[in-house]
Amino acid sequence: MNDAHEDRFRQHEAILEGLARMLAAQHEMNQRVEGFMQRQDTLNAQQGGLNERLTAAIERLDVTQARIETLLARMLPTSENGRDA
Repeated sequence: MNDAHEDRFRQHEAILEGLARMLAAQHEMNQRVEGFMQRQDTLNAQQGGLNERLTAAIERLDVTQARIETLLARMLPTSENGRDA
């Protein structure tokens, strides 16, 4: 009976050692994921700044295009039916 008890104890020890290894591996993985998330947060902030700049540039281009269209309309005469004279 003593041998059965020792075998059972060794099995439990092996299970606990396996769980400890898994916990250490999970902790390492969690740290890597945390690092990835921090880098992603930084990239997201940078992308937000770029998006704002691009939006402002597009708005300026829209204004410029409207001004050009207005100037062209003044410079190019059209007949009453809308065709070039």
